[in-house]
Formats: sequence, structure tokens, C-alpha cells
Amino acid sequence: MAAGSLLALFDDIATLLDDIASMSKIAVKKTAGVLGDDLAVNAEQVGNVRAERELPVVWAVAKGSLLNKIIIVPVVLLASMFMPWLITPVLMIGGIYLCFEGAEKVWHSITHRGLKDHSQSRALLHNSNADLLELEKKRVKGAIQTDFILSLEIIVIALSTVQEEAFAKQAMVLAVVAIGITIGVYGLVALIVKIDDLGLVLLKAKSSLATAAGNFLLWFAPALMKTLTVVGTLAMFLVGGGILSHGFDHYAKLEFTLGHLHIFSNSFANGIVQNLFNGLIGIAAGAVVVALVSHFHRHQPE
Repeated sequence: MAAGSLLALFDDIATLLDDIASMSKIAVKKTAGVLGDDLAVNAEQVGNVRAERELPVVWAVAKGSLLNKIIIVPVVLLASMFMPWLITPVLMIGGIYLCFEGAEKVWHSITHRGLKDHSQSRALLHNSNADLLELEKKRVKGAIQTDFILSLEIIVIALSTVQEEAFAKQAMVLAVVAIGITIGVYGLVALIVKIDDLGLVLLKAKSSLATAAGNFLLWFAPALMKTLTVVGTLAMFLVGGGILSHGFDHYAKLEFTLGHLHIFSNSFANGIVQNLFNGLIGIAAGAVVVALVSHFHRHQPE
């Protein structure tokens, strides 16, 4: 009798774990678009640090990201139960922040065209570890702040796939998604930032094929980082604009917003149009916030 009950318990546990695994896969698939943006943004954010500090910086941001999710998961679960009306405005505030961050980067690149940030070079020249550590802390802090907004949207999207399930299942699925995406995203970021080191290792090999591969990786690494800088900034506009678009639709039921935009019969073409629409909203919102912030700073008493 006891053995039969124990087997039944194991069977129930196995069924529950299988359900959670299946629901987690569905949740991750639905967040795939934001995950791609998350990867691009984070790889761009943690780049351009000293080679020996790349992995420690990635690790610091990964720990911050995990802490973000430890905060976000219970808050989102409780909000969905007791204050579901709060989720959309919080997401929209986060979306505005992402648009602002993207617009600020674009504005900085325009107003400082031809000028490079030599703060890290100066710190290296003066052998100032304190300055270098301060620069790293600033970069890590910025990456964790951006990650918070992206993680919030990922968790909310994941929750929407299990909205009808019991609270315990929702909690377990969100926990699996939170841990899985943190390991996946920052594992890939760590690989991306160490591509050039792999190239240097291959150059030391005696094989001509390995040497050719090493030279290719040394060329590819900076090109990839430059591409990710552009993609990461675009991702801020796309994700932020998408959040705002869904928010407008939620409150105003605007028929022209993302959910109702079906210009073409082809779903791929519609997806491109929807992303362009998101990007335009993101750029407009970011430009407005940058203008307001700049105006505020100009009129502050010195």
C-alpha cells in the first residue's frame, strides 16, 4: 500500500514537472523576440572593457540580472492576483525609459560626432585602477538597469502564457524561465566578448587552417561588437515602442495600433511593418523625453 502511494506520488511529480517543462518552452518561445533584443542590448552594454575584466563584468551583470528577476517574479505574480491594472502602466514607464536610453545614445553620437570617449584610455595611461573600476561600475549599473526593464517584459509575457494555470504552476514556470534566460543570455554574452581571445589562441596553433580561423575571428569580433551597438540601440526603440503601442491599445483601444495592423496578407510582411511602427513610436517617445530632460538640465540653477 505504502509502495503504491509512493509510486503514485512520483508519477504525479513527474507529470507536474513535464507540464512545467512544456509550459516553460511555450513561454520562452513567446518571449523569443524580446530575448533577441535582450542579448543584443546586453552584449553592447558590457563590451569595450579591458580584456581581463570582460568575464568579471559579464558575471556582475548576470548576478544583477538574476537579482532583478528575484524581485520581478514575485511582484508580477502578486500584482496579477491583486492589482492587475498596475502591470500595464509599470511596463509603459519602463518602455519610455528604454526609448529615452536609445534616443540619448543617438543624440550623444550626433552631438559628439568625431569625438571619442577617452576616459578608459586616460585611466589606462595614468594606470588608475580606481578610475577603471569606477568606469566598470558605471557600465555594470547601466546594464543592470536596462536588464530590469527587459526582464520585466519577458516575465510579463511569460506569465500571459500560463494565466489560466494555478498559482503554483505559474510561479514554477516563471522561475524556470527567469533562471533559464539569465543563464542562456549571459552565457552567450560571455562567448561573444571572448571571441577575440579565441582568435588569438588559434593564431598560436601550427595549423594554417587554425591560423586562418584565428585571423577571421580577430576581424569578426570588432565588427560584431559594432553591429551589436547598432542593433542594441534599435532594440531599445523596438521593445520600448512595442510596450507603448500595446499600452495605448490597452487604454484607448486604438484600431491603428500594433495588434490591428494587418496591411499585407503575408504575416512576415506584417511583422516587418509592425516592427517599423514600434520603432517609430519608440524614436518619437525617446526624442520627446530627451528634449524634456535637456530642457530641464539647461534651466537648472548652477
